[in-house]
Amino acid sequence: MVFPPPLIVGGGTFSEQYNSDPESLPISEILRYAFTNGVNAIDTSPYYGDSEILIGKALKELSDEFPRESYSICTKVGRISLDSFDYSKEHVEFSVRRSCERLNTTYLDLVYLHDVEFVPLEDTLIALRELRRLKDIGLIKRFGLSGYPVHYLYEVTRKCATEYVDDIGPLDAILSYCNLNLQNVVLDNYYDKLKNECKIGIISNASILSMSLLREQETVAFHPCSKELRDCADKAADHCQSKGMKLSDLATRYAVSKWIGKGPTVIGVSSVEEMATAIRNYKKIEERLPNNKLTDEETEMVKEIQESIFGSHFNETWSSGLISGSDTHKPSV
Repeated sequence: MVFPPPLIVGGGTFSEQYNSDPESLPISEILRYAFTNGVNAIDTSPYYGDSEILIGKALKELSDEFPRESYSICTKVGRISLDSFDYSKEHVEFSVRRSCERLNTTYLDLVYLHDVEFVPLEDTLIALRELRRLKDIGLIKRFGLSGYPVHYLYEVTRKCATEYVDDIGPLDAILSYCNLNLQNVVLDNYYDKLKNECKIGIISNASILSMSLLREQETVAFHPCSKELRDCADKAADHCQSKGMKLSDLATRYAVSKWIGKGPTVIGVSSVEEMATAIRNYKKIEERLPNNKLTDEETEMVKEIQESIFGSHFNETWSSGLISGSDTHKPSV
């Protein structure tokens, strides 16, 4: 089995953060459909409520059809709740072993430190050293970082590859969210640096609808973006509707087209239908390679939305943890 596949099932939606009753979601059916269609990896976190537990239950139900070696599991450590983090080596090991138990596995394919911008660099380095140890003993196969501010992910991973080579070394992977989509392409701007300077093996792109911002339905209340950016997204949805398109479909195809061949895209879904739509959108892009990834109509729509609707809010970011957004000072580590 090749890891990672181009699409990964995101487990964040299997929680109360996105669904009021996650236990009612057809997770077994979603995973069966995904695995059958080549989407054979899952990304989750202890921070996502009961997501790990629900996924573990579903994987157990599917074990006769899909043995452990037929799929990959990615999860995270360090973030406990909205304002609670524990990057101590004791908690890192505890969290990894707890995830294995919840997910009915003896090993994890990839473990990220969750949202590293919320803790001091010194704590991050302690946790990375522990993940390196857990990789050395075979409990995890790969380790890396997840977070929102791409420039901070770059700075930390560059330090690992240059200043902490012996005890940490170049990281296997990073996961960035909300930074390669119809509204924001910052991750793409950093791609070459992350690969060449930081020697990152896997760069995953998550939340391609920017945590519900880029869809025809209402943006979730907890979204941290500015009101101005939220208003722009509403206008983009209306513009797509006037042209007979769905903003979510255009945003999905755009993000996949920008990232295909560079790394996996993590897709959060709540139904088999949404999983099927995501796979269908991916295959539409794949079929058009190596020439045009988007149709002429889609390309024109993207240009209109990015230049005329988002305008100065294109590539706008928001503050996260200890790191400020695009309109304020960004401290270096």
